[in-house]
Amino acid sequence: MPIDSEDDKRPYRPDVAVLLPGSGSRSEFIERAFGPALRHAGIPLLAPQPDPEFLVESSLELLTAAATGHTRLLVGGVSIGAAIGVLWAARNPGNTAAIAAALPAWTGEPHEAPAAHSARHTSAQLRAHGLETVIRDMRATSPAWLADELDASWRKLWPGLPAALAQASEFSELTEAVLAAVPVPTGIAAATDDPVHPWETAKQWSAHLQNSHITPVTLVDAGRDPAVLGHACLTSLRSLGAV
Repeated sequence: MPIDSEDDKRPYRPDVAVLLPGSGSRSEFIERAFGPALRHAGIPLLAPQPDPEFLVESSLELLTAAATGHTRLLVGGVSIGAAIGVLWAARNPGNTAAIAAALPAWTGEPHEAPAAHSARHTSAQLRAHGLETVIRDMRATSPAWLADELDASWRKLWPGLPAALAQASEFSELTEAVLAAVPVPTGIAAATDDPVHPWETAKQWSAHLQNSHITPVTLVDAGRDPAVLGHACLTSLRSLGAV
């Protein structure tokens, strides 16, 4: 879809979207989740794969590298990817046009946040029992769509997967103060039926961000079509006058 001249004049119009996956996920999921909505908006997508052995550090480096060639980024992603994107935006407001945050997981110290607990548990199980056993157990207790996605992602990230999950479970840099320092629009997609990424966390993020909007989704719908997440984020950004 071509970008009209009025879109080009919008103050938050990004040059490119650079979006990050969750700790146990892969860049291909980002392409499926955000690609359709971004193509409709005429925004190019970069979906880099962070180094699972150095999840947070490599994610921040990927965003910084992208900013050297594009002055205004749409950053964010899914779960921990969204959190790292917000952190980078707070540190680099001059290079950030807007944020797309799907399925926020927690704020500040992870403590017993469901997503952090799940990541710690899975990391420990992988180290104790190996990939094949954990995938078999995961398949026995997960919806088919989620099992297929995690199976493909975990195999791609192996053997760095346990380290990525452990690092994600300890991520504490995205505090309320950091959220409050973000000056750009933030479009949030939050699931009303996802106990691992609670609706209350999205509300907490929105309460502290300067300029944000939440569009509700369901995990069931996102399972059928991950593009639901990208469309919801961009719907929120449009409501804020961005993209």
